[in-house]
Amino acid sequence: MIPLILVLMNSFKGTLFVNQYPFALPDKASFDISNYTSGVQATGFFGALALSLFITVCSTAVIVLLTSMAAWYITRVRAWYSTLLYFLFVFSMVVPFQMVMFTMSKMANMTHLDNPVGIIVLYVGFGAGLSVFICSGFVRSIPVELEEAAMIDGASVWKTFFSVIFPVLRPVTVTIAILNAMWIWNDYLLPYLVIGSQWKTIPIAVQSYMSGSYGNKDLGGFMAMLVLAIIPIVVFFLIGQKSIIKGITAGAVKG
Repeated sequence: MIPLILVLMNSFKGTLFVNQYPFALPDKASFDISNYTSGVQATGFFGALALSLFITVCSTAVIVLLTSMAAWYITRVRAWYSTLLYFLFVFSMVVPFQMVMFTMSKMANMTHLDNPVGIIVLYVGFGAGLSVFICSGFVRSIPVELEEAAMIDGASVWKTFFSVIFPVLRPVTVTIAILNAMWIWNDYLLPYLVIGSQWKTIPIAVQSYMSGSYGNKDLGGFMAMLVLAIIPIVVFFLIGQKSIIKGITAGAVKG
């Protein structure tokens, strides 16, 4: 909490006071609320906020939907190819992003994924490994009799999933949504490599605000933008933090 408190304190102080008295509370001499207004104008904060919201919400929704379907299929279908798929998803968690980032950015350019819509596809690929792993553990705890009863009543595979399985998966889907939303919202490297030159998410906008100061670092404004960038995801985490533990522990115990 100490770094967060320091960022919040210094966001209300002028740059001179941030440099000289970084651990002091704001007073009448150092207080400067204009850090927020100047930072918002200089970074185009609201445009970056809208773009970050679009990418985060869409990517998280697609990850939750596709990985829950994939986990259900992999867990219920007992075949060599489903086992192979499962281990491929698990293996993707082990590969460092730095190992594939240059080839990934080149392929994104070649396949025209270097835009706000295309980057969602990349996020789905990078987020699928952990999400399928967590969701598969939860699916194993769901009695097969629920699905058999639905199919006896005439439900199709799609209706069985969306009417029976997906509602039961709610604790783990909320967990997956929170973990991926926090990662995507705060991610800097992937948007910078793929769309940073044309569209700016919040991390890129805040970083460019500092790098474009030509030696004059507006630390007060920088801290203010960090506070505004942190607030949405902290609120989202506080709302859903209980679901993270509930989803992970529920998937760890087979009922």
